[in-house]
Amino acid sequence: MYSNDLYSLHDAIPVEEIRYDERGLVPAIIQDYLDGTVLMMAWMNRESLQKTLDTRETWFWSRSRQELWHKGATSGHIQKVQSIRYDCDSDALLISVEQVGDIACHTGERSCFHQVDGKINPPPGDTLSQLFQVICDRRDNPTEGSYTNKLLAGGDNKILKKIGEETAEVVMAFKDDEADAIAGEVADLLYHTLVALAHHQVDLTAVYRKLQERRR
Repeated sequence: MYSNDLYSLHDAIPVEEIRYDERGLVPAIIQDYLDGTVLMMAWMNRESLQKTLDTRETWFWSRSRQELWHKGATSGHIQKVQSIRYDCDSDALLISVEQVGDIACHTGERSCFHQVDGKINPPPGDTLSQLFQVICDRRDNPTEGSYTNKLLAGGDNKILKKIGEETAEVVMAFKDDEADAIAGEVADLLYHTLVALAHHQVDLTAVYRKLQERRR
């Protein structure tokens, strides 16, 4: 189920029909609404789910403290609910949120799922976000022989020239109506546009937010 307003959120999520476990709990996966990054997993009961619907901010049930807790009440890193879905068995929730401060984990990381082989590693989002992270890493930690670093070293003159060239190639691919060529040329244009964003220190999430605003 998907909703963009509070009233239909209430209509879409049947609190009493969710299949809670023997403890009266249901797992809730929290996901960034812009790029799909999985931020955390926590438990909800009927009351916390109802408070989440009522306030449109996430509330959970603490198994250790045996009490409700409002995500971000202390840190300020609240989660503004954008949509709630439940699975085919009605025994798990998927909640898309706007994460205030871009920090969901108590360690200060964006996501609780940030460890790979014991090392801190940003969690994956969508393909564009992952590519943008690589480009930003090249910007901040140049790698010898990197094409991205060659573009960045050339500044606007080189980067914007490539965007112009790639735009023309996209137009020609559409004119030729070749699906594979279209996909390839659009991919090239997206890559070079991401390089320009990184060069100008504009985060990709700012673009996503603009798209969300216009969608509404």
